Amino acid sequence: MAEEGGGHQVEEALRPPNPRTTWEGCSVLLDINDGDRLVFARLSPAASLKIGNKKCFLSPLIGCPYGSLFRVDTGPDGPHLTRISSSSAPSHDNCMQESDDGQSIDELKDNRSLIDNNTAQSLSSNDIDAMKREGATGDEIVEALIANSSTFGKKTAFSQEKYKLKKQKKHAPKVLLRRPSTRSICETYFKKHPARIGFLRMDTLSLLLSMANVGAYSDVLVVDMVGGLLTGAIAERLGGIGYTCSTYFRSMPYPSDIVRMFNFSSEICSRIIQAPFSDLCSSQNLDNENSKSHENTQSSEMQSQTEDSLLTESASKSLIALSEDPVVLEGDYMPDCRHENNTSTGCKSANSGRKVPPELVKLWNERGFSSLIVAAPELELGSLIQDLLPLLSYSAPFAIYHQFLQPLATCMHRLQTSRMAINLQISEPWLREYQVLPSRTHPMMQMSACGGYILSGIRICSSEACNGNN
Repeated sequence: MAEEGGGHQVEEALRPPNPRTTWEGCSVLLDINDGDRLVFARLSPAASLKIGNKKCFLSPLIGCPYGSLFRVDTGPDGPHLTRISSSSAPSHDNCMQESDDGQSIDELKDNRSLIDNNTAQSLSSNDIDAMKREGATGDEIVEALIANSSTFGKKTAFSQEKYKLKKQKKHAPKVLLRRPSTRSICETYFKKHPARIGFLRMDTLSLLLSMANVGAYSDVLVVDMVGGLLTGAIAERLGGIGYTCSTYFRSMPYPSDIVRMFNFSSEICSRIIQAPFSDLCSSQNLDNENSKSHENTQSSEMQSQTEDSLLTESASKSLIALSEDPVVLEGDYMPDCRHENNTSTGCKSANSGRKVPPELVKLWNERGFSSLIVAAPELELGSLIQDLLPLLSYSAPFAIYHQFLQPLATCMHRLQTSRMAINLQISEPWLREYQVLPSRTHPMMQMSACGGYILSGIRICSSEACNGNN
């Protein structure tokens, strides 16, 4: 225990005072070529990332502020990341010139006469390879391609920008250093692996937190079966002032690997508690047999989770044997398997949580939780909510997410008949993203059609319970 505490103090000392800059051991989100590829990585001197056909070390990113822009350059020691200023990045604004009659020159151009027969470019691949061997940068190669194109000047400004962007992504890829936050993590997973977060979209997650009235000094009870995204979002909003209690109905907590990506300090992580439902039940006002109602529902889930844990363990062992470098996965995050007790982010491991202290259990049994948020797509919500609502204080709000409407409608009917809640409503958030560019503003052609549904309400004292208390 002494060694663990000493190592924790050393790693906390390595954390920079400015949270806007990166440090060794932190998690970052790398945005390659304006969202073409999103990668979560943990920074270390030995960490590397393959961009295109080039392997670059991530050590230049350590100590840089979030939002920094890097370019892949080739030097005597091989490919490396070089930090550039945002002003030197290519601009996508269209500067339209006007002719003598007041009509824009771009309107006079037409792409209909252009024929794509691979003869417009006089610069061959051998010439490009020779330029790379001579030390030419990616921007210089792009400029050479533009200068040797016989049809570039005949294209419209929009076509010219598309041509520049296409060549820049190939010969001069750029990497944007982003801070992992609730929005960036949710958007990345929703884009790459939406099933891992239960198809929870960013606007739906925001509405969940708002309907549950999550704020400072709140004690939030959460059932998180979306990889830990919901737990991390609540803890980020609380900011270390208040508790996030993640409960579960089986022997092991639900996987919460995403929590480690938030770079939480030890103070915030100490406010994240994982506790089984049986520990939260008070013998005075709750029957312990409530937890047995979920055993049948959980049997198949426990079997699948056991298989997943075995697969994860075997995968971790194989990753250790394959390479000594930290693992970097596209659109995903895998912690360094060689540092299971790494506490640089304040949390020991993804599934570890501080055991709920008895004084907190007593306090929550007396006052109740201030709000409840549930994202459990694999559980039967009707009986689940009826067991969880007695843990809330009276007039406490709750919000339940599900990808489909029917489970929430059934749960809403059970709450209405049991008279446990009021102000019940089912909301369907809808987000529409627009592309805003000169002379071409329209909704994005590829966007999500459905962001799930939310059942919200306020817990009240039922008439039967009130009569029993009287």
